[in-house]
Amino acid sequence: MTIGTTLDALPAMDVAGRAARLRGGFADAEIDALLVTNLANVRYLTGFTGSSAMLLVHDDGLTFTTDGRYRTQSAEQLAAAGVDARIAVGATVAAQRDALAEALPPGTRVGLEAHAVTWSQQRVIAETLDGRVLVPTEGLVERLRRVKEPGEVARIHAACAIADDALAAMLRRLSDRPTEREFALELEVEMRTRGASGNSFDPIVASGPNAAMPHARPSGRHVERSELVVIDFGCVVDGYCSDMTRTVSVGDPGADARRVWDVVRESQWAGRAAVRAGADCAGVDRACRDVIAAAGWADAFVHGTGHGVGLEIHEAPRVAATARDTLESGSVVTVEPGVYLPGVGGVRIEDTVVVTPNGSDPLTAFPKELIL
Repeated sequence: MTIGTTLDALPAMDVAGRAARLRGGFADAEIDALLVTNLANVRYLTGFTGSSAMLLVHDDGLTFTTDGRYRTQSAEQLAAAGVDARIAVGATVAAQRDALAEALPPGTRVGLEAHAVTWSQQRVIAETLDGRVLVPTEGLVERLRRVKEPGEVARIHAACAIADDALAAMLRRLSDRPTEREFALELEVEMRTRGASGNSFDPIVASGPNAAMPHARPSGRHVERSELVVIDFGCVVDGYCSDMTRTVSVGDPGADARRVWDVVRESQWAGRAAVRAGADCAGVDRACRDVIAAAGWADAFVHGTGHGVGLEIHEAPRVAATARDTLESGSVVTVEPGVYLPGVGGVRIEDTVVVTPNGSDPLTAFPKELIL
């Protein structure tokens, strides 16, 4: 798949309407305004893609601040998204904070994104917003981001389709004994050639004993025949991420490896079958984990079953044994159980799916086959 002009055909997103929905949560959070400093959240609310910005969401509207590098870009991107905001360009962060203070009368209760503001930043903000009350908040924007609009799902699907195509083009390369690092680099090139803006995370290509490490980094080790190779990767389309893992082998890896692969595939099927609106995330994790435990490898499944995917590669909701989240229709999550046997190798199989009222629809479509 080459997206090229396909981006123009993707459904529009209601970026301009998101701030109003955000304000709907202000009363419960006991705030009058929210200072958004997490750049992924700024992008979600404005369409701005730069590396420096703050957004103040208040009753009178939106105040957006950035520096001179983004004077033109910010105006163009906010206009394209239909976002009506006062844009204040300041040469320093201090000047930008002063612009925010001008929008807030004394006594205003201002929410800060507690997870995105350091202690020192909070102290500086408190000095700048003297006379206002600062209130820590958790996940106000992220709560909106959990349920994707159709336009967001379409972008994640486009990123997944590019990853599918890139892997299909690359698998035959494993027969040439590339190093893990070479394969990872060439896979990125294939995705960029098809229109991705980059990787959604550093890819994992782990062969033989390296596959026993869930987050192994691609090394100079050559991929050999008849061994397990874990390939975990994704790309970005218009800001939205994809995520997929396949485990393969050039030639038959043997009965023991085949059994591990079969159990992980069954576990992944069980997890996929458990995904639906209203399902407990911990229950989805348990569906995967029970299959692996029954095979005798409970201790070899060492991570959670999945996570949300969107503007960030890891976002709410978590799909794990300790999660308290409930899946909602429109959420996009991964299902990625794995078994890792030190000194031997490992298997992980992962799909990205969108939650529906009665189940889920896969966004990653690459076949699950062990032997190439």
